[in-house]
This record gives sequence, structure tokens and C-alpha cells, in this order.
Amino acid sequence: MAAVLRPFHPSDLPGMYRLCLLTGAAGGDATALYRNPDLLGHVYCGPYPVADPGLSFVVADEQGVGGYVVATADTLAFEEWMERQWWPTLRAQHPVTSDPQDGTEDHRLVERLHAWRPTPDPLHEQFPAHLHIDLLPRLQGQGWGRRLIERLSAELRDRGVPGLHLGVDGRNTGAVAFYERLGFRRAEEQEWGLTLTLDLR
Repeated sequence: MAAVLRPFHPSDLPGMYRLCLLTGAAGGDATALYRNPDLLGHVYCGPYPVADPGLSFVVADEQGVGGYVVATADTLAFEEWMERQWWPTLRAQHPVTSDPQDGTEDHRLVERLHAWRPTPDPLHEQFPAHLHIDLLPRLQGQGWGRRLIERLSAELRDRGVPGLHLGVDGRNTGAVAFYERLGFRRAEEQEWGLTLTLDLR
């Protein structure tokens, strides 16, 4: 089966979670960093197709899901939805713990999901949408990343969304170059990396 780009289907979620983990270390495999392999997916993948499945698309082949993009059209409204619908169960299931000193980072992600709160940002007035995109090496270099973002951008334009943003680890220089080729611009630089923006008007 040749790879195809299609809308998200609920059966894609397990594969998307695996993909999130396999690309979760600045684009590399984060399996060794997490005792709970689902934590990264719970934070950076799962809530998006649950909240708005129409803004999630996958690339799948005979081996399963090899790429995806997930997004929200309104970051603040999404964060408010997460506070009501997504975080309470995860916070109850994953209490804050100390660093086990074994090289794993579950405790950092758990701290993050407990601390996350809806936060207005002036940047979001012009670029209210945001996305996460992941692609396995077997599908890289074939134009799938570009096609995923183009498909998402078309859907956002149809909804009248003026722009979108994303965060990228500063160590992932290949990803930064990829986004800039697609027309993204550097908007902010933080300790963890860069915020890039794309005008959809």
C-alpha cells in the first residue's frame, strides 16, 4: 500500500501516540526518556483530535501511521477546553513526583501538565491557531510534511483563521529550516526554542 494522506480516524490514535514518542526528543526517538510511553501523546497529540477531529490529518502506509498533523484553530479556547475536559483526569492519574534520578523525564512532563493554565498571548490575536506535526524517517524527504501543513492550512483558511503558530526545539535545526521554507517566520525565541508564525490571509 502506497502512503496516503487522509483525515484523522479514531483508530489512528494508538499509532499517533507511538509516533509522538518516536519523534519526541527534538525529532529523535524519546522511548528511553519515558517510563510511561503515553505521556508525550497525552500532552502533545491526543487532545487535538478529541477536541476538533476536523483539524487532524495523517499519512498512513502498510506499516500504519507514519505522519500526522494535529491543530486547534483557537489556542486560548483550546487551553480552556483542556482545563475543563482534558487535564483533570490526567492530573488525578499522574500526581507530581520527584526526579527518580534515572535519566527519565516523566516527572518533568507531569509537572508541566499540572502547571498548564489557559494563558492569553498577544501573538495569538493574529496567529490564533497552532499545530504539532510529526513524521517518521521512512516518510521524510518525500513532501509529506509540506502536504500535511498545506492540507491543514487550507482547512484553517476555510474557517477564516488568519494565522497559525508553532513551537520548535531550537536543537532541531532541520525542522526550523523546513518550516522557514514553507513561509514560517521567527516570532519569538525562548529558553526551550523558537516560536514560528505563518500568515494565512
